[in-house]
Amino acid sequence: MTFASHTAETAPEGSKEMVEGARRKFGFVPAPVARIAESPELLATFLGNTAAFDRSSLGTLEREVVIMTLATRVECHYCVALHSATMTRQAVDAEVIAALREGRPLADTKLEALRRFTDAVLATGGGVAEEDLNAFFAAGHDRRNALDVVLGVGTYTLSTFANRLTGAPLDAAFEAHRWEPHHTGRSATA
Repeated sequence: MTFASHTAETAPEGSKEMVEGARRKFGFVPAPVARIAESPELLATFLGNTAAFDRSSLGTLEREVVIMTLATRVECHYCVALHSATMTRQAVDAEVIAALREGRPLADTKLEALRRFTDAVLATGGGVAEEDLNAFFAAGHDRRNALDVVLGVGTYTLSTFANRLTGAPLDAAFEAHRWEPHHTGRSATA
């Protein structure tokens, strides 16, 4: 089954305004928005959750660490490319971006603790071992940060799963940041 790529004109009534808002923000309608517009509820929930995550206790780069950890784990080509482009625009060090894209440890100990904690949340469905939580806290994070990781995981699970389900193609604007999974032995379907 193929999913339509909607415009503001073709989207269901409940999605039209959100699709138009994405077009104004990006200058085009990103393929994921165009595809998930089929469900106004999913699109509204994702956009609302994204806004909430942006207001969370995690800083800009910390949020990107959470997103990229999830996106590479579930092999969402679109999210990895888009967020690589975002970090490049934010002048994040290229080595940090490369490490996140490859699932390698980060040199910054606080960011690495965040990456490892996010991975533990994903691997355990939130049932993180006390030692992993203590390592997260020892690196300078707090309880609110831990819960905001869960907010980020929930938010971006919606988009990564929807992008993969709908087969959202990579838009030309993010082509320079194309990403292919490395198949590290973790299965996105297991």
